[in-house]
Amino acid sequence: MQQPTEFPVPPAALRQSRGWLWQAIGRAYLRLSGWRIEGTFPTDPKFVAIVAPHTSNWDFSLGVAVVFALELRVSWLGKHSLFKTPLKGFFQWLGGIPVDRRASHGVVGACVKAFEAAPALLLALAPEGTRKGVSRWKSGFHSIATGAGVPIFPVAFDYREHVVHLMPLFRPSGNLEQDLPLIQALFAHAHGLRERPREGTIT
Repeated sequence: MQQPTEFPVPPAALRQSRGWLWQAIGRAYLRLSGWRIEGTFPTDPKFVAIVAPHTSNWDFSLGVAVVFALELRVSWLGKHSLFKTPLKGFFQWLGGIPVDRRASHGVVGACVKAFEAAPALLLALAPEGTRKGVSRWKSGFHSIATGAGVPIFPVAFDYREHVVHLMPLFRPSGNLEQDLPLIQALFAHAHGLRERPREGTIT
C-alpha cells in the first residue's frame, strides 16, 4: 500500500498552528495506518466542507489526524451530548460547536451569520448526519452554503484505498433537488469502513 509522502498545504488563512508535536502526531497516524491525502485545497477563504461516507467512529479519529497533520483551522458541528463529557474542552479546542438536534432549526441561520462575519472560515459537516446506517443525506450543508454564498468542498474518506480525496469545489445552484444527485455522485467511488446502501433521498 502506498504511503503518504507529501501533505497538501491549506491557504494561510485556514491554518492554525497547534505546535509541532500535534502536527507530528497527525502525520504519524496517517503514515502508520497507511493513509494518504490526494488533491489540493481551494484558494477560497470560505467554504463548507462535506465529509462522507460517515459509517464509523473511526472517521472522527481520521478527521482529527488530518486536521493536525495539515494544521487546519476548522469549525464543525457535533451533537450536544459530546460536549457534556470530560472531552468537552478538547472538542472545543478542535473547533467543535455543540448542536441540539431536537432544536436545530436556527443552526443554518447561525452558520450563515458566522460566514458573513468571518474573513475566512472552513465549516466541516457530515451530510449523512449520523453513522448508524442512514442512507439519506441531510440538506443543511446545502442550505448553509447557499445562504452564505460560499462553495462546497467535497472530501471523501475511502477506506478501501486508504485515501482522503480532496475534490474540486462545487458551487451550488440554489436548487437542492438539482444539486444533491450531482454532489452525491462525487462520492460514488468512496467506500466507508462499513458499507451500506447508497440512496439519494433528501431530508
